[in-house]
Amino acid sequence: MTRVKKGVHALKRRRSVLKQTKGMRHGRSTKERQAKEALLHAGNYSFAHRKDKKSHNRKLWNIKINAGARELGMSYSRFIDSLKKKSIMLDRKILSDLAEHHPKTFAKVMEAVK
Repeated sequence: MTRVKKGVHALKRRRSVLKQTKGMRHGRSTKERQAKEALLHAGNYSFAHRKDKKSHNRKLWNIKINAGARELGMSYSRFIDSLKKKSIMLDRKILSDLAEHHPKTFAKVMEAVK
């Protein structure tokens, strides 16, 4: 069998690991072993918290809708309930964006609900 030298591939792998940990502090960005360990943990955390991010965003949307609705004299729960009764199909993401950035449009939606 022919001899295989792994120098090029080992360097390539090392460089890619260190490139991924570029912004990290201390030895994690410079030492190969610590960088590899940090990448493993980072991957686990990102996988575990991917679902949490969605629920966190939904909570923020609810807060923004509530703030916008209370300015116009209605609570969040009553607003959502009356939206469903009138069968206005706007999701929370859109409603929160309207409440935050387009208050006049949000007020029109509120009038349609009342």
